[in-house]
Amino acid sequence: MAIRPHKNGAKGQKKKLPHTTVQRFLSWGLPVSCSRFLWRQRGEFPVSAFLLGAGTGGLLAIGLFQLLVNPMNIYEDQKMVTLYSLVGLGAIGWGTSPHIRCASLLLVPKMLGKEGRLFVLGYALAAIYEGPVANLRHNLNEVIASLGCTVELQINNTRSAWRVSTAPLRAVFKDLLSSKESLKAKTQNITNSFEELDAQVNSESGYAPEDAEGSEETAPGRETLRASAFRHRLSTQKMYELKTKLRCSHVVNKAMITCRRWFDQKHRECIRRIWVPLLNHLLCLPMKFKFFCGIVKVMEVWCRSRIPVEGNFGQTYDSLNQSIHSLEGEFSATINLKEEKRAGVLGLNVSWEHVSTEVRDYVRRQEAQLEWVLGLLHALFSCTFLLVLHACFSYMDSYNGDIRFDNIYISTYFCQIDERRKKLGKQTLLPLRRAEKKTVIFPWDPAIQASEMRNVVRELMETLPVVLLLLLLCGLDWALYSIFDTIRHHSFVQYSFRSSHKLEVKVGGDSMLARLLRNTIGALNTSSETVVESNNMPCLPQPVPLSTRAYLRAALPSSLLVCLCLLQAFGYRLRRVIVAFYFPKREKKRILFLYNELLRKRAAFTQLRRATIVRRAREQRASRRHLADILHRRCLPLLRPWLRRRCVVCQAPETPESYVCPTPDCEAVYCRSCWNDMRQRCPVCTPREELSSSAYSDSNDDATYAE
Repeated sequence: MAIRPHKNGAKGQKKKLPHTTVQRFLSWGLPVSCSRFLWRQRGEFPVSAFLLGAGTGGLLAIGLFQLLVNPMNIYEDQKMVTLYSLVGLGAIGWGTSPHIRCASLLLVPKMLGKEGRLFVLGYALAAIYEGPVANLRHNLNEVIASLGCTVELQINNTRSAWRVSTAPLRAVFKDLLSSKESLKAKTQNITNSFEELDAQVNSESGYAPEDAEGSEETAPGRETLRASAFRHRLSTQKMYELKTKLRCSHVVNKAMITCRRWFDQKHRECIRRIWVPLLNHLLCLPMKFKFFCGIVKVMEVWCRSRIPVEGNFGQTYDSLNQSIHSLEGEFSATINLKEEKRAGVLGLNVSWEHVSTEVRDYVRRQEAQLEWVLGLLHALFSCTFLLVLHACFSYMDSYNGDIRFDNIYISTYFCQIDERRKKLGKQTLLPLRRAEKKTVIFPWDPAIQASEMRNVVRELMETLPVVLLLLLLCGLDWALYSIFDTIRHHSFVQYSFRSSHKLEVKVGGDSMLARLLRNTIGALNTSSETVVESNNMPCLPQPVPLSTRAYLRAALPSSLLVCLCLLQAFGYRLRRVIVAFYFPKREKKRILFLYNELLRKRAAFTQLRRATIVRRAREQRASRRHLADILHRRCLPLLRPWLRRRCVVCQAPETPESYVCPTPDCEAVYCRSCWNDMRQRCPVCTPREELSSSAYSDSNDDATYAE
């Protein structure tokens, strides 16, 4: 049953039909000379092929340089060396080797595959960073600057409020300092007036030190002390009382002395006048009665008991004396402000400016590191071209080396073989069965087929994290912008500080003390009215929304990734077309092998699919109930499509032409074509030994979809 290439060397034979759609299209659209040049045999037109290939390869190398190497951040001389190398390699390769030409054209479908998506991924990440990430960074920096400005504004407002509130007090002290000279003059007048009283209190006249002998303030038997010694041991009150008593004693003693002197003088005069001896002593005897002078002591007792000194005289004198001496000193006033800083964190005392600067520096360092990493990723993603080129050569080598590799396409030549067999009355494959269609690909079918769908779904799942990252960052950027914009519109604060006071102290009288008080306390007579207004408008954050154009720039590479996942199936179909164009004989062998392989599989279809058919039949029997059979036969026609069974081979819905196995406990459903393929024998109820096939082949050697 194997098919061999049809050979016909008879002269006058009609021209062969093109075996590929590309060959048919180019033969129709190009002149005969161009078609002959494209499908030339090895060794034909060597000079033209080399020159045309070298020129095309050089131009492609220049375009590749502009796309990959020129955007890289390297030296110009290195770029020129790379350019000359690429142009030389491209020209020589395209001019001499069909393998290099084929691999170069395979770059187009490979760029639609996972290698191309890896290249686009770098631009997608860069677009995400330059779009929502950069806008997030800008808005966060605005918030940091706003916080710093707000704290500084609060400090400035507090400082202004303190200055305004202390302005009246500072004005009072300034007035007092300005009236220092007048206060000095008035205090000098008071001091001069006090000097008379001070001299009287401190005076030591009117008594003698010996008058202190026998006084009650001194201890008995102690030596006579000088009057100055009492000043250091006694208070002013006691001292002044003692001085007064001493003056009384001094007056009494002086009176006694004067009295005695008078008696002595009178006795001498009496003796001198009476010259008769003995008589003069007798007559002058009364002049010797000096003891009568002691009667003056009575006055001393009276004086001591009635001292004309008030009880609080000493305390009043001391206070007045201290005040007078204080007024004599320099009059000055200073205001000292002490700022005490406390650490916000234990063991740390830093200012807000320092913290803000540290945060900004940290953000800048992170930005620099991220930009460096992105630059490195750009360079690495640019180098992914080497992976793409390697994948192209690998596909071409596998295509020429493994006949089963990616050999699942129902091409034009496949249809020509089937049509020729149909004319000869032999077994054909087209149209394929439903189960067979799941393992092959029709290149001209615009839909993504079963063999391609699994790979497309996997690639979409791999692209999903990038799309989710883009959506997350865009959503986060929009949410933060909304929050910051709301804060900006609803956080406006108007600071208004108003201060007014009026203090008036009236001192009546015309005395010296009243005038002094008016000059001192009168400085408190001040009035002021201050208004300080400010707002936090300069400190509000200025968030920037991401524009529609920026959203499009960020979403375009990610959208391109998703589109590449969907276009990958069609790009992979193009790989076989390109390789078949350069290796047409190999393509014929592959198609013949695929056709023969499908013939063998169809012949052994019963054994290959028996396990699946039995499993589906059991599932139908398990889920099918008596009630379902009744509803299927007797219910309304609208419900029958939901209750009808399916073919156990191709899963087609049951129709009136379907065959139901009459074996009890089997009742497997087959569509008419599948029943014929089963050779009208139910594999569910037929023993395996009876299902013989000479064309049985192992299913592990089936051709698979090349990724």
